[in-house]
Amino acid sequence: MSARELLKDLPIAFDLDGTLVDTAPDLVRALNASIAPHGLKPVPVADVRAMVGRGARALIAKAYEREGRALAEDVLQDRLDHFLAVYREAIAVESRAFEGVETVLDSLAGAGARLSVCTNKPQALAEALLDALKLAGRFERIVGPEGAPAKKPDPSHLLAAFGHEPAGASVLVGDSEPDVLAARGAGALSIVFEGGYSEKPARTLGADRLFTRFDELETVLLDALSHAGR
Repeated sequence: MSARELLKDLPIAFDLDGTLVDTAPDLVRALNASIAPHGLKPVPVADVRAMVGRGARALIAKAYEREGRALAEDVLQDRLDHFLAVYREAIAVESRAFEGVETVLDSLAGAGARLSVCTNKPQALAEALLDALKLAGRFERIVGPEGAPAKKPDPSHLLAAFGHEPAGASVLVGDSEPDVLAARGAGALSIVFEGGYSEKPARTLGADRLFTRFDELETVLLDALSHAGR
């Protein structure tokens, strides 16, 4: 079977933060703006990249924890609201698609693959980010946690991103454990980007395939499909 035949009508969902887009700089900017009024020191980007997938609430809690500061629930909610307001206002100041993302998305779509986004980022923010980066039009659907019965690692989130339960092969391209678990639960192949935001080393996640650059992704994907009997 040719490459184009393998890819035709193939459902491929992509995680967003740490997979398609390096969003950490803007997330940390919003984090530091939300904790500065309480006198906390700025958190370096490198310190929180691996935690981005846990969400803004966890980032804020960790910032207080690292300075030994107690954080009441009402204060956390107030800081979260501030974080979201700052982030929403300037969502793509420093965020950029990883090198090669646009090229591989266009190639996959040109071969007939059905592309979507499956993200634990609030859907309105995901849509705003992808719009700002001129990526949104490449996807049939963008599904945040509000658009599914439960968020990743629950497989229902991935199935919502596909739009249906695929009769044949399907793929989730992600960067962390929730992606691998969601794919496994949905019977999809998991392909993990090693340059993402995983808290655990990518090679320990049990993904079907790994890749380090987006110009490798299509080759890795085709190899995985061939061995899966697509």
